[in-house]
Amino acid sequence: MDTWKFYDIIHRSHVVCNPTSEEKLARLVDLVQLPKAARVVDIACGKGEFLIRLAEAYGVCGVGVDLSPFFIAEAERRLQSRAPRAAVTFTHMDGAAFKPDRPNSFSLASCIGASWVFGGHAKTLDALVGMAEPDGWVIVGEPYWLQEPSDEYLQALGLPRDAFGSHAENVEAGERLCLDLVHTLVSSKDDWDQYEGLQWHATAAYARTERKDADLPELLERVAKQKSAYLKWGRDTLGWAIYVFRRPPAGN
Repeated sequence: MDTWKFYDIIHRSHVVCNPTSEEKLARLVDLVQLPKAARVVDIACGKGEFLIRLAEAYGVCGVGVDLSPFFIAEAERRLQSRAPRAAVTFTHMDGAAFKPDRPNSFSLASCIGASWVFGGHAKTLDALVGMAEPDGWVIVGEPYWLQEPSDEYLQALGLPRDAFGSHAENVEAGERLCLDLVHTLVSSKDDWDQYEGLQWHATAAYARTERKDADLPELLERVAKQKSAYLKWGRDTLGWAIYVFRRPPAGN
C-alpha cells in the first residue's frame, strides 16, 4: 500500500496531524507574536494548519513543504478557502532537501512531529538553527518516553530504545545548540486519545465506503496493530511535546 495513501486515509478527520489539540496550536500561534510579513518555514507541514493560522494572525510570508501529495493538496485547498491572498506557498518535496535562499533568514523555522526527515531530534534542531535568524524561533514537536518502554512495545513500533529520549533530554538537545527554551506544549492523554481515535474512526468510515479497494485488508491490519500497541503500551509509555526554542539575539 502506498505510504502516503495510508497516511491520507487515517488522517482524514484530523485538523492537526499530531497529538496536539487545536487549543494548544492556538496557544503556540499566540506565543510567537511575529511581526507582519515575517518569513517562516514549516518542514513536514502536513495539511498546513500551523502556517495558515500564522498567515491569518500575522500576515506572514510562509513556505510549507511535505512529502505527501495528499497533504499538500489539502493544505492548498485550505489556504484558498481561508487566506487566499496570503503570501504562503506549499511545495511537495522532501523537507531534508529544502534549502533557504539565504541561511539564517527566517523569523520562525519549524518541524513539528517529523524529525525522521533529518535523521532525529538533534539533527532536526541543527537544521532549523541554520534556517532561523538571530532572535528567531525554532519549534519542534517530538515524542519522548514517559517510562521505560517494554521490549514488546519496541518490537511493535519497530524502533530501538534510543529512538527517543526523555522530556528533559529533548530540551537539552536544544540547549547544546545555545537555544533558549521558552515554552513547552505537552500533550495530555486526552490529546493522544483524540489523535489515535480519529485514525480508527477515519479507517472505519473508509472501510464502509471503499469495500472494493484492494488495499483495504492491509489498511485494516496495520491500523488494528497500531491500535493494539497504543492501548496495551503506548498510552502509558509515549509522551509528546512541542518545544518552543528561541535563538539568541545577534551579538550574544
